[in-house]
Amino acid sequence: MAKLKITQVRSKIGGNQKQRDNLRSLGLGRIGKSVLRDDHPGVRGQVNVVAHLVTVEEVSS
Repeated sequence: MAKLKITQVRSKIGGNQKQRDNLRSLGLGRIGKSVLRDDHPGVRGQVNVVAHLVTVEEVSS
């Protein structure tokens, strides 16, 4: 199964509560931190909410 490498590149300051909650549930919290997540529709939905704050790369594993 493919994995997504999600990296936070912008600050959560100024974002609404839903965006901050999604960053926290993805395991992000500071600029430059990266996490690997399975490519599921739920994860894709969370990434869409914070798409302007993160970069996403598909990693084969």
